[in-house]
Amino acid sequence: MSWQEAEVRELKVGRYMLVDDSPCKIMEITTSKPGKHGEAKSRIVAIGIFDGQKRSVVFPVKHKVKIPMIEKKSAQVLSVANKEAQLMDSETFETFFIPLGADQIDRVKAGTEVSYWETMGMRKIMFQN
Repeated sequence: MSWQEAEVRELKVGRYMLVDDSPCKIMEITTSKPGKHGEAKSRIVAIGIFDGQKRSVVFPVKHKVKIPMIEKKSAQVLSVANKEAQLMDSETFETFFIPLGADQIDRVKAGTEVSYWETMGMRKIMFQN
């Protein structure tokens, strides 16, 4: 299991959650006041880590949501070709391919060290901005 559960009221902007089984970074949380017969609800706006798609969901504050377990790792770039990088994990020495986005092609060079995130069976190269 690569996720855990948390209540909506425990979420914070800048943290991560699963929306439609896709790991997303929380960008905005707005919470309404409880109604006469109901409980408070939170509207969460999040952006997908892997696809960059904006998602919006509404849940009661006591609703449980899934939080992805994100592993932050480092790897050496072995080669770059066809908008894809071949990496070797620095700890396990496993080799694998990661597709590169248009903004990443110029930044990833063979022989350099990069950080990548792994969660929900997916991997992505991450850069500190």
